[in-house]
Amino acid sequence: MKPILFPEGQRYFSTNGLGRLPDAISCKVTEERNGQYELHMEYPIDGQLMEEIKYSRIIYATPADGKRPQPFRIYRITKPLSGVVEIDAEHISYQMTHIPVMPFTATGMEPAFEGLMTNSAEDNPFTIAKEGGFGTALANTFKVSEPSNLRSLLFGQEGSVIDTFGGEWEFDHFAAILHKNRGKDNGVTIRYGKNLTDL
Repeated sequence: MKPILFPEGQRYFSTNGLGRLPDAISCKVTEERNGQYELHMEYPIDGQLMEEIKYSRIIYATPADGKRPQPFRIYRITKPLSGVVEIDAEHISYQMTHIPVMPFTATGMEPAFEGLMTNSAEDNPFTIAKEGGFGTALANTFKVSEPSNLRSLLFGQEGSVIDTFGGEWEFDHFAAILHKNRGKDNGVTIRYGKNLTDL
């Protein structure tokens, strides 16, 4: 699928928005477990939508084979070099850094998720859910002792949801899903001489 450009503030992505970007030279998404989730695109300065590519606009692109497209908000556009601009965008989940959460305490994962939503001090378009079994960790106590942004409370600071309950986050549009483990074990082992030929 070719990337699609949407205006800032867009929440639904069922149209062609401001237009498709078939003339993009490259478009690559990098996702780290419980970390960076960003898009890097190279676009020609004479591309048909170059005038529409602006800060805070959204590029809707497929992050990997078999995954559904995701929205990425533009935060950096370089000056042209050899007729090409580089565009960096971060996943829409980074918007959570602008949502403050007021202090509260909750025992258990579901009450903690509910507390993160009800104690948000600003409009919060995100949902938080879990998938998979977490065993006894489900009964742990989660505490927000001072106002913090929603993203850092999910992961990235001491006492976050990851610290309290464990797991790995998946971000899908405006949904944050906590998995016990992302991916699956296919039973494949790496053996020298069989599927490993050199180090």
